Amino acid sequence: MASPTRLVYDERLTAPRTWWLIAVLFGLSLALVFMPYGLIAALIALMIGTCLAGMYVSAQGSTRIRVTEDTLFVSDARIPLAALGQPEVLEGEEARAWRTYKADLRSFMVMRSFLPSAVRVEVVDPDDPTPYLYLASRTPERLAAALGRE
Repeated sequence: MASPTRLVYDERLTAPRTWWLIAVLFGLSLALVFMPYGLIAALIALMIGTCLAGMYVSAQGSTRIRVTEDTLFVSDARIPLAALGQPEVLEGEEARAWRTYKADLRSFMVMRSFLPSAVRVEVVDPDDPTPYLYLASRTPERLAAALGRE
């Protein structure tokens, strides 16, 4: 029986609290639109609008990045650390550049508009056409340290 590998890094890319407030405000605005049709219609619009906006916000926070001793897990992807090169921490303008005009269409990118920092790590596996991974993160230094382990 194989022993479970130890978890080195774990991060969930959750949406900011203000996005949840915006979801509630969206539901309220939809209720105001339906208010002329009666209170029941406004309450239904409030519930449906808030639920739809909440599902969108929840979907934005559903991505998880985990690193074990030998594997990187991002969403549904499982990438062995042996296939990755040295990670590079990207902050501010450099992170924006790699999200926009420096981006390669073949790269694996996990971007979140509310996270200005990221980690970029080259894929060194010759059989993989993906040139690099771009992973948005709140703690890019910790993620880079976990990916750079030997």
